[in-house]
Amino acid sequence: QVQLVESGGGLVQPGGSLRLSCTASGSTFTNYVMRWYRQDSGAEREFVASIEPFTTATNYADSVKGRFTISRNNAEKAVYLQMNSLKPEDAAVYYCSARNRYTRAEYWGQGTQVTVSS
Repeated sequence: QVQLVESGGGLVQPGGSLRLSCTASGSTFTNYVMRWYRQDSGAEREFVASIEPFTTATNYADSVKGRFTISRNNAEKAVYLQMNSLKPEDAAVYYCSARNRYTRAEYWGQGTQVTVSS
C-alpha cells in the first residue's frame, strides 16, 4: 500500500503557472504508474497525465498537451505536475494517484485545489 500527499495548489491568474507535487510513502515507489487527475465541482474526475516508473514514458489529456509536464523522481518518491499557461477551465481539485503495475490496485491522495482567476 502507498500513501500519497499532494501540495502546491493555490490561486493563479490566467496565463500563470503552478507546480504540483505528490510525495509517496509506504511502498516501493517504482511499482507504481503515477497519474494526475482533476475534478471540478459537479463534474466527473478526469485524467490529466501519467508517467511510467522506469521508462518515464508520459501520456497527457489533449486538453493539457503542450502546457502541462509530468515528471517523477524515484529516489525522492515524488511526482510533479508543472502547469503553464493556465486557463480558467483548468481550475479543479487535482489528485495524485498511484496504480500498482502488478496488482492494478490504485491509491489516491487527498487532492489539492487549483483556482485560476483574475
